[in-house]
Amino acid sequence: MSTFTTRPEILGTFGVVTSTHWIASAVGMSILEKGGNAFDAAVATGFVLQIVEPHLVGPGGDLPAIIYSKKKDKVEVICAQAPAPAGATIEHYTNEGLKMIPGDGLLATVIPGSFDGWMLMLRDYGRLSVRDVLEPAIHYAENGHPVLPRVSATIAGLADFFEKEWPTSFETWLPGGSAPAPWSNFKNPVLAKTWKRIVSESESKSGREAQIEAARDAFYRGFVAEAIDTYLRKAEVMDASGSHHKGVLSADDMANWQATVEAPVTYDYHGWTVAKTGPWGQGPVLLQSLSLLKGFDFASMDPAGPDFVHTVVEAMKLAYADREIYYGDPDFTDVPLEELLSDAYAAERRKLITNEASFDLRPGRVSGFEAQYDATMALLEGAKTGAVYEPTMAHLSEKRGDTVHIDVIDSEGNMVSVTPSGGWLQSSPIVPGLGFCLNSRAQMFWLKPGLPSSLAPGKRPRTTLTPSIALHEGRPTLAFGTPGGDQQDQWQLAFFLRYVHHGMNLQEAIDQPLFHTAHFPGSFYPRTRAPGDLTAEANFPAAVLEALRQKGHQLTVADPWTVGRLTAARRDADGLLRAAATPRLMQAYAVGR
Repeated sequence: MSTFTTRPEILGTFGVVTSTHWIASAVGMSILEKGGNAFDAAVATGFVLQIVEPHLVGPGGDLPAIIYSKKKDKVEVICAQAPAPAGATIEHYTNEGLKMIPGDGLLATVIPGSFDGWMLMLRDYGRLSVRDVLEPAIHYAENGHPVLPRVSATIAGLADFFEKEWPTSFETWLPGGSAPAPWSNFKNPVLAKTWKRIVSESESKSGREAQIEAARDAFYRGFVAEAIDTYLRKAEVMDASGSHHKGVLSADDMANWQATVEAPVTYDYHGWTVAKTGPWGQGPVLLQSLSLLKGFDFASMDPAGPDFVHTVVEAMKLAYADREIYYGDPDFTDVPLEELLSDAYAAERRKLITNEASFDLRPGRVSGFEAQYDATMALLEGAKTGAVYEPTMAHLSEKRGDTVHIDVIDSEGNMVSVTPSGGWLQSSPIVPGLGFCLNSRAQMFWLKPGLPSSLAPGKRPRTTLTPSIALHEGRPTLAFGTPGGDQQDQWQLAFFLRYVHHGMNLQEAIDQPLFHTAHFPGSFYPRTRAPGDLTAEANFPAAVLEALRQKGHQLTVADPWTVGRLTAARRDADGLLRAAATPRLMQAYAVGR
């Protein structure tokens, strides 16, 4: 008798698309049906998510993608996490009276990176046109889409603030003066016009690549950049600091940046090789966690039992502590990844995992980095403890996550795992004439000099965005990821361990009860931490939750089916494709045939 799952694991040979919204997944599948490949489908899906999940992602945001190109036979990372503007200096921010970068508003903005990342993916790996991949998003912006209840609640919660402080956002999100009702048909005609103009300007050129370059120019060196520059020269708006501030982003910043392709960081675990972003993202924490957990017999553990949860949480506490000390943009700082992922380092750190929950922040001391360790710990020890803030202005509205995710595999074996984020409707005011707002990714920088994640012009913030591809015995096999800020690699780790060690299919592994910790400092303003914290779904048996309390965890029991938004896709050696999506929030969907 087969195990019950909330949804079937999708099986087929033509193609699979899974994302955090059913409309976006259907759009991605339609692109495959039209002859596009996995890269074309991912791009179209990503633009639609900006329309249907505007509280979680927008055109002014950013993205990392981990991809496998069958033609190149190589796993690569597309970095569309753009850096801080030229005017984003510690001196400027501290002169504004700030000790910490606000979680919203204009000073929290880095260069918007996602559009260039999507265009790079389309140009170098796809085969369709700018029009092909933008038309679905234009349709839903122009003709409308059903408003998710969480979008409606977010807008309603911000109504007074928008009307008083961000009038351009009030005009966009509360047309007629009221928030859209849940499931009502909502339109963003100004954004539709922006995308239509980009398509029109792209088609002034002949040839697919020339058209894509024209689209990039329109955004970064044309009318989009001009509109942003014009607005920011005069705008001075309220942010989470409680004061009004002007931004520092300029048209020159946008004109002089473009997305890049780089090699992933990888780690071998029980016949699998997991590929993640470099330390400009938090991705290596999953690899560090795996290095610590190599020393435990997970196959013998109950995958929903207290020993499994406790061991994974304690390993993550150690890996995330190292993130705070050592991770940053490697173009600006030396990151000792080889040491952090070494067997010797893991063996010593593993000794810290006991049967008792730790309440201490315990990064490792790497030789040659002692001063950096001491300086960062001095900063972190002064950090606030308490409820962890996520990047959606929780002080003003309902908060339900911060990001979206997409996994696509086509019949050729091309594979995409991408986690777009930023530019959500709560991050900053709508730019007049464009129909979208900017991001708030700069809040991940510190305003103390000399740290790996200290603010500096041209430097990438240490993002939480962290898609995954895993190779099995050298063959690209699995694409997976989730939204969730600092929780992204925590939920992915639990999913991956259950999948590898317990013979579950994708949907079974995703349906398992989830958990995470906020033991370490959060990446989002105001950077709080909750020592010893463990949040676990009520889906766990009561005896498991009580056993975790007995181990000393400060346990918060979340409502059933409320933690994590995982999606995953797989290609077997014989070409069979599989996909799955979480039932949590009742939005994510996997499609395929």
